[in-house]
Amino acid sequence: CHFKCSCLDSLPDLLLCTNYMIALPFMQINMFHHLIFVTSLKLKLWRELPPICSDVRQKQRISIDTLPPEVKAPFPSEPVIPLRTKTIKEFQEDMERATTSGDWRDVRDFYLTTFDSFLEINAAFKREANAPFNTIEDSGVNSKFLNAVYDALLCTPQDIQKSVLKGIINSLLREWKGPRTKDDLRAYFILVQNPQYSSTSTYVIYAHLLRQIAGLSEADHHFLVHWFKKLSPRRFRQLVERFLHFISTRLLPAPPDELPPLTRCSWWIPAATKVLALFNAANSISTPPIMSFTDFYNITLDHIDIMEQYRTWQSHGNSNKFSFCQFPFILSTVVKKAIIQRDSEQQMISMARQSLVNKVSRRQRVDMNLLFLNIKVRRAQLLSDSLDELSRKRADLKKKLKVTFVGEAGLDMGGLTKEWFLLLVRQIFHIDYGMFTYLKDSRCHWFSSWKCDNYSEFQLVGTLMGLAVYNSIALDIHFPPYCYKKLLTPPIVPCDQNTPIGMATATLGDLQQVMPDLAHGLGELLCYEGNVEEDFYLTFQVFQEELGVVRSYNLKPGGDKIPVNKQNRKEYVQLYAGFLLNKSIYKQFAAFYRGFHSVCASDALMLLRPEEVEMLVCGSPELDMSTLQRAAQYEGYSKADLTVRCFWDVVLDFPLELQKKLLHFATGSDRVPVGGLADLNFKIAKIDVSTDWLPISHTCFNQICLPPYKSRKELKQKLTIAISNAEGFGLE
Repeated sequence: CHFKCSCLDSLPDLLLCTNYMIALPFMQINMFHHLIFVTSLKLKLWRELPPICSDVRQKQRISIDTLPPEVKAPFPSEPVIPLRTKTIKEFQEDMERATTSGDWRDVRDFYLTTFDSFLEINAAFKREANAPFNTIEDSGVNSKFLNAVYDALLCTPQDIQKSVLKGIINSLLREWKGPRTKDDLRAYFILVQNPQYSSTSTYVIYAHLLRQIAGLSEADHHFLVHWFKKLSPRRFRQLVERFLHFISTRLLPAPPDELPPLTRCSWWIPAATKVLALFNAANSISTPPIMSFTDFYNITLDHIDIMEQYRTWQSHGNSNKFSFCQFPFILSTVVKKAIIQRDSEQQMISMARQSLVNKVSRRQRVDMNLLFLNIKVRRAQLLSDSLDELSRKRADLKKKLKVTFVGEAGLDMGGLTKEWFLLLVRQIFHIDYGMFTYLKDSRCHWFSSWKCDNYSEFQLVGTLMGLAVYNSIALDIHFPPYCYKKLLTPPIVPCDQNTPIGMATATLGDLQQVMPDLAHGLGELLCYEGNVEEDFYLTFQVFQEELGVVRSYNLKPGGDKIPVNKQNRKEYVQLYAGFLLNKSIYKQFAAFYRGFHSVCASDALMLLRPEEVEMLVCGSPELDMSTLQRAAQYEGYSKADLTVRCFWDVVLDFPLELQKKLLHFATGSDRVPVGGLADLNFKIAKIDVSTDWLPISHTCFNQICLPPYKSRKELKQKLTIAISNAEGFGLE
């Protein structure tokens, strides 16, 4: 069957073509593409036709206000929507009769009429046919009826389902050009929920629908975002999963008879991703979010060349050149970590090359140590030595980190670095050091508000955290999520030194993360029904203890003389939260921010959410030893050997504290890397020594070596002793 352009000359021929399109997926692909192209071409040529008489056109440019009343014609109004009276009960009764009798005529007529045009779609599902419903708060759609119609659709005979798709094609063609009305938006809102798009045979139609939605104006998108957030959580999740599956299917190679060549439909993925971005926006403005932000990750993207996407984004930004990096919500933390790692590696190579060039150009002897950031510390003076080394070697911060403990024979293949970070973090965040305050209610650390002349130590702590991310080391740090929000405000260090940094908008929810009791009290203030001014007796002044001295601060000029009342209490709460989380610690956090970004300055930070930065710094919060067991490799043992079986029996029964100690013993860190324990490359090796020996480990290679213990009791005793006394390094 050959497709001919003449089929566009009349509606019957067009309907005949669409019948073939529904029946034959591959023919559907070619014809629909051709049909859209030719229709668009005809419209374009029609628009470009010159006026019949240009002189007449020029002479007739008269304002309508100058015409006499009898000559004025009314401006064209929106088409009147036909009245449809079918109710959900009547529809369900029709479905029951059809299912029982096999006579589907009434149901067929309903579906055929309903999806024939945007007008009919509105007629069927709009709660009041000719009511405007032009606000973001209410789509005007009868959701219960719509859900019933769509839930029943997949249970109808194939010819009915095909007629619906044919009607949708006609609707999209008729609505292809021209300004959009709210009824048009409503039709798109309804059509995108069609469950038929789960089948790849409908993907061509689905793609064209998505392209039209993606091409709407920003104002129209604003309406759709607010309408999408009103969907039930189940429907919302189904649509998001359908988008992700569509993108994944198009990314992967497809049989030639199932989908068109990627070269002919390169716009599919950008269109779907842009519409998915509307759902992500709807999720973000919902309180609480409808779905976790991780549910928007497309895991298929973990297996593509993401650096090519990243370079495209760096070169073209948010221009018309599509890159997944324009829509970072779809990229998993694993992908973002890979981008940061490769970006870091490129910077490391660049710094090392520059150091070599400088040495050679001066005809100096080349020392391979110049390729690394070499940190030499004594365990007894760990903190002071580390801060001194970092201060002296700022120019080398972007080189590969290499740690040496003075007096120990260990060679740093990664294990010593992890040990250094672990011990250093413990000392810096110790309460006696005074830089950070531990808040028991929130079980996190926060910046001390004491004032001093030099905040360089906060900058060095920020540098330390940046080094950990730069060198892919997870730290045992307990900052609240708001800290990472501040760290990304802004994500790129501004050139102007006077631009405020780390001043993220502070809400009562953010204060809840840090000081839950105080946040609860302020929440009570906002809800109080009595006389706020007389009963609370507050002013726009707060008090804070600093090194044993209580100081007062005005939240606004003259704040000590401004009473808090019902009218201004929201402002008081907002200013109070902003003072505690931003203003009172501005200098401390600004130094910390600059230290972190001195190492991690990268465009890749713009891709990250605060929660993802926290995961990169601290690792995954889930410690699942059964996952480690499934991913473990063996050398000299097999997983069926008695020693290995006893090992896993013991480890899986360990309390969380001992499991963390085991992880520290084997890897040098008790933190779970991004991606989980499955990405750890953990190995259990056999060591042919007496069973009197304790287990030993090679932290650089995430390897634990076990003598051939013969019983569970013996293995548990020796393993517990080993992991509970794991500090220091030596060479065999």
